[in-house]
Amino acid sequence: MTPQELKNSILQLAIQGKLVEQRAEEGTAAELLRDILTQRRRDAECAKVGRDHRARRNASATALPPIPDDEKPFDIPESWEWVRLESIINIVPSKEYQILESEVRQSGMFAVISPSKEYSIGFTDKSEKVYRHANPVIVFGDHTAEVKYVEFDFVVGADGVKIFEPLDGIAIAKFLFYVLQFHSCDLSKVGGYSRHYKFLKDKPIPLPPLAEQKRIVAKIEELLPLIDRYEKAWSKLEDFNRRFPVDMQKSVLQMAIQGKLVDQRPEEGTAAELLEKILATKNAKSTKENLTRSRGVRGEKKNSATPREKIPDDEKPFDIPESWEWVRLGAIMLDVSTGPFGSMLHKADYCDGGIPLVNPMNIQEGKIVPSDKMRISAKTAERLSAYRLSEGMVVVARRGELGRCASVGKEQAGWLCGTGSFFLDPSKEVFVPFITLVISSPYARQLFAGKAVGTTMANLNHNLLKTLPFPLPPLAEQKRIVAKLGGILP
Repeated sequence: MTPQELKNSILQLAIQGKLVEQRAEEGTAAELLRDILTQRRRDAECAKVGRDHRARRNASATALPPIPDDEKPFDIPESWEWVRLESIINIVPSKEYQILESEVRQSGMFAVISPSKEYSIGFTDKSEKVYRHANPVIVFGDHTAEVKYVEFDFVVGADGVKIFEPLDGIAIAKFLFYVLQFHSCDLSKVGGYSRHYKFLKDKPIPLPPLAEQKRIVAKIEELLPLIDRYEKAWSKLEDFNRRFPVDMQKSVLQMAIQGKLVDQRPEEGTAAELLEKILATKNAKSTKENLTRSRGVRGEKKNSATPREKIPDDEKPFDIPESWEWVRLGAIMLDVSTGPFGSMLHKADYCDGGIPLVNPMNIQEGKIVPSDKMRISAKTAERLSAYRLSEGMVVVARRGELGRCASVGKEQAGWLCGTGSFFLDPSKEVFVPFITLVISSPYARQLFAGKAVGTTMANLNHNLLKTLPFPLPPLAEQKRIVAKLGGILP
């Protein structure tokens, strides 16, 4: 139950006569109704000589029409009575107390009350516009259904303000305020710039004896601090519930890359053994490339893969299992490349129905989502063939939300890495989903964010990506970690 629902429940109990007990010695509301008729007859006499605008307004209302049974929304105690709102209030014309919104100031002698959600919209020193009253009144926003209890003299700040003066000795302003607050919940569902008073004035109002009204108000105000405490606790819980899925996911991902999500199995070997295989694969690739080049250009030779770099202890952010190894991300990649420069693509290179480019905007929630607008012609794709993607590669966003990445599937093979993205070619000895897991983890995102360059938009440096300290498990364990996450996370 929300705090507002709890408050509404308490108000409902109050106006149904269930919040406090009834006491015979406090009389009945029927006696109040007789007092109302007496007062209205007195007002009618005053109206004949024009002594009071309130009296003139009520001069014709010298009888109280009964409320039909089919309009009574619930049962009330025998000592209570059903009445219409206008039977127990005087309505004060508000126009004569109104100023323009442009005349409202940030400071002044008198508060300005309007139909807005804010209790007061400002101040004014226009004393000739002040509505002065001895007893508390209720301000009702005809357009907004806002209900305000006002004990001080004030100025009206906008159209649509209704001022209700409860009849003295008949209704207590604070009791009527809570009754109207309860009814305003239904009125607020009326859409648009509607006039709400036409609905409110026809609603039957439950009227208890005067002494019971006072006890109901006291009980409500005794409970309000408890509702406030409940609201604070509820807000904290709601905030926790909103953050829990995200925080849980971050926690699980962190456990995964620290080797705490699945057990380690000796029969799966070690990451050190895996690195030897990766190095052999990189050497074989380098040798093949050198042989290919040597047929075209004599003496041209590319260096073979170098032994892995040892990661200093001060760069290791957390402990990992003994069977794992800390390596640079570049050490487990056959290549780490940057997408084409913006100057390499021109307006004429783009076309409808062409080959998709993968820019940062196309990397969404771990997937590559093509854009109809970011496609290039086959001729341009041929010119930029060095940036063509293959199945099993990984694309990483260079700017914006750093750490966004996705693996290239069979359907994306042949697309091109676009401006503002990296594309990585992992060694076949590493499980691609585990690579994307580490790059998109909170650990990597925080590291990238702390060292990224750029003022208006963070940019991921090529060297920063290549030198990312990467926690590497044995290949079989990589696969088990990804499988385990698949059963935990959505």
